[in-house]
Amino acid sequence: MDFPHGVTVLRDRRLQVPDPNNPQRTIPGPWSTAVTVTLQNAFIASASSASIRDGNRQQILTAKSLYCQPDADVRDGDRVRAPDGYVGYVHVIPSGDTNPFTGWRPVVEVPLEEARG
Repeated sequence: MDFPHGVTVLRDRRLQVPDPNNPQRTIPGPWSTAVTVTLQNAFIASASSASIRDGNRQQILTAKSLYCQPDADVRDGDRVRAPDGYVGYVHVIPSGDTNPFTGWRPVVEVPLEEARG
């Protein structure tokens, strides 16, 4: 599927580094060394926003969705950056479905989260 007015977004993935507390396993490294890939012909759309306030904190949670090609390399733990400055994080396992009768694959919707505060 082609989006005539789609944009290019950046997908960042942190490299795995040894866990300082357990050398038998690895953990995600810093964002400063993340590998960046461009996702062509995608778009990010608003989903919802909620304000959480209590006596100790004030936070705004914003949910948006990344719409991209079904073969896009996006995984749980990735960061997505849009041309307008929006930065969201993937906290799901994206999946591109295939129609069992025709083989058609629609775009993938990847929920993104942004937390401020």
